[in-house]
Amino acid sequence: MKKKWSLFLSTLLAVSIALSACGSDKAKEPEKNAQSNEQGSGQEEKKDEAAGEGEIVSEGVIKAADPSKSPELANNRKDMVILGITAPKGIFNPIYSETSYDAYLVRSLFKGMLEYDKDGTLKKALADDYQVSPDNLKYTFKLKEGLKFSDGTPLTAEDVAFTLTILHDKSYDGPSDIVKNAHIKGGQEYRDGKVSSIEGIKVIDPLTIEFTTTEVSALALSTIGGVEIMPKAYYGKDYKQGDLGYMHDLFTKPVGAGPYKLDKFVAGQEAQLTANENYYLGKPKVEKLIYKFTTAETNVQLLQTGETDMDEPTVSKDQVEQLKEMGFLDTTLYRTNGYGYIAFNHKLDKFKDKRVRQALAYGLNRQEIVDAVFQGYADPIDVPQSKQSWSYTDDVTKYNFDLEKAKQLLDEAGWKVGADGKREKNGEKFVIHFTASTPSEVNDAIIPIAQKNYGDLGIEFIADQMEFNAVIDKRKKGDFDMLFMAWSLTPDPQSSENVFTTKGHQNDIGYSNPKVDELFIQSNSTLDVEKRKEIFHSIYKELNEDLPYIYMYQRRDMYATNARVQGFDMSPYRDFSYSLPNIQIQ
Repeated sequence: MKKKWSLFLSTLLAVSIALSACGSDKAKEPEKNAQSNEQGSGQEEKKDEAAGEGEIVSEGVIKAADPSKSPELANNRKDMVILGITAPKGIFNPIYSETSYDAYLVRSLFKGMLEYDKDGTLKKALADDYQVSPDNLKYTFKLKEGLKFSDGTPLTAEDVAFTLTILHDKSYDGPSDIVKNAHIKGGQEYRDGKVSSIEGIKVIDPLTIEFTTTEVSALALSTIGGVEIMPKAYYGKDYKQGDLGYMHDLFTKPVGAGPYKLDKFVAGQEAQLTANENYYLGKPKVEKLIYKFTTAETNVQLLQTGETDMDEPTVSKDQVEQLKEMGFLDTTLYRTNGYGYIAFNHKLDKFKDKRVRQALAYGLNRQEIVDAVFQGYADPIDVPQSKQSWSYTDDVTKYNFDLEKAKQLLDEAGWKVGADGKREKNGEKFVIHFTASTPSEVNDAIIPIAQKNYGDLGIEFIADQMEFNAVIDKRKKGDFDMLFMAWSLTPDPQSSENVFTTKGHQNDIGYSNPKVDELFIQSNSTLDVEKRKEIFHSIYKELNEDLPYIYMYQRRDMYATNARVQGFDMSPYRDFSYSLPNIQIQ
């Protein structure tokens, strides 16, 4: 996955995972894959038992009880829909975007040859057809006829070749690692600057392109077919091999083949889009689309007053009831294809001993945090995978809250309690600086509980709070002790190798485990799902024992939409942005 971040994790069909800022914040997205998962669309209403409470609707759509209660402010917008999201970084480029919020914009503005369907399988988008050779080493794509970018220029196989080529450039500093994920013949040589073109990328004719790979890869199809296409005439006119620096100047001036085109972006406020008359499925029915940048403190209020038509409030029993009481909102719930976690900075000596990491996992009351925030709509997890994945396993150590176990592990690791009641080792006090985005309901719960729990262990826990994108920047620079985020996952678990392998493109926490590196190589070298399932169980057991993170929870996603806007069709693998070409105002 190239994960794209939300506090958690973001979007490259051909990348890996995405980060987002959990609660209702998201971040990076991983590479898209062809494997299907167990969870379907979840559109039929289902009920589960909330922990200790009565029945709650945990999956499906809760229809508006009285759409006529829609505020006049919203009803007066006859050709415009306003979507509330956490503020993106403004990286509206399919090969560079890293957060889920940038990914929403990217999917509005760009399109790839393939995309994910509601069940997590790949389906054709700009591709009219594609074929994979019997040995799984050659991929041939046929584009639809008459494709155009939003500026009216034709979209051809040359544009596909350009997009895949620059992903291999040695100056590319985005979140994807196409060399590792696709193994296109000649790709490494191009990255090394030894050749001026990639042997395994061959344009057959204006509508046909062929990719030859050097080895079987579970991510090859999704990586090659999923990346959103960029026009060579626009993004390539200043391209010189080894110098992609100019791309950064185009982040807020995108040109793609998606359903919408960007008119205006005001950082921290909103992005204004208009329908793309050249979209391959026809011009979208909603003429104007606005992404309004909201926070967890404002999103429900803005829905209630009609200032927004859709948003993603943090899911909890109280929040669900509040949205239902408004009467005019359709509420969609489904299991998040992702998870929340607290990351360690493995470059710091105090976190290098796995007994310390295990102690900090045992010593944090995760259930209390999850219950406080989500009220039955999330479950603690002990592996970095969502429960609906075919690769998930529960046969691992459970880090249930246990202060005595935590104390024992810290003692064994040499962190002893001094006369002042504080733990120290080699003259250093155990102090944790927790980098926390705000506003965030999850961080608001973590901070006091961690201060109490870790204080009982003799560890000082100091929260340094700042806005979400500042946290992302500090993470990338390695300037943190611990921080909370979440990953948005792709259907195929292989994409998480970019996060957990030693040289993973998204491994910015300094984690390294040779056994994990080798297991990911094995899992990528076969397309046999049963064999891969066995390997991934081994991966998760190792990651559960070694703890690159404290795994926090898998929650439900919840989208609230004014019933005047219909056509959203979501699942764990297709968020609201995939439905934008089909929505309409009633």
